[in-house]
Amino acid sequence: MEKLEELFVQNKGYLTSKFIRGNRSLYYQLKTMLDTEKVVQIKRGLYRHMDFAEEASWGEACKIAPQAVICLFSAWRFYELSTQTPTVIHVAIPAKDKVLLPDYPPIKLYYWNKRFYETGIIKTTYNEEQITIYDIEKSVCDAIRYRNKVGIDITSEVLRNYLKRKDRNLDKLVKYADNMRIATVLNQYLTMML
Repeated sequence: MEKLEELFVQNKGYLTSKFIRGNRSLYYQLKTMLDTEKVVQIKRGLYRHMDFAEEASWGEACKIAPQAVICLFSAWRFYELSTQTPTVIHVAIPAKDKVLLPDYPPIKLYYWNKRFYETGIIKTTYNEEQITIYDIEKSVCDAIRYRNKVGIDITSEVLRNYLKRKDRNLDKLVKYADNMRIATVLNQYLTMML
């Protein structure tokens, strides 16, 4: 296993399939690592080693696509609203924009229309890098908006953890929900949780 692990170390814990193409030994090593969950497949042709992978650089993702705003799972992680650790950086860009993504860092794009994209954007620092991210209230509203895709468990976890915070701003949350046309659903959740 040493040779494949060395390749992962050299590439900051990530590896693309081009490194193993045509090499049966490396292919079988990778297959074994996938079976034992030492390695996870992030997307077709891109793999992450669980022991060596550095946390993907959010600042780098924001530089690759200057219009990118960190959202959903990555934003929930930033605000400690969810225990989920995303294997890719989740970013939103305006609906008609085009971005050419490199293999690393691994990025999942969401194309949002103006109403959803422009609400709640802030700039801050994370791991000594400048990032653009949605504020906490917008991130909670996104959990409600995407509840059918991310699952009710995650949506409930995000809202529950938000409601425990001392810095929560329910007026702002309701205003965003109204703007995003999810106020009725948010009120149903709040009625159950408050």
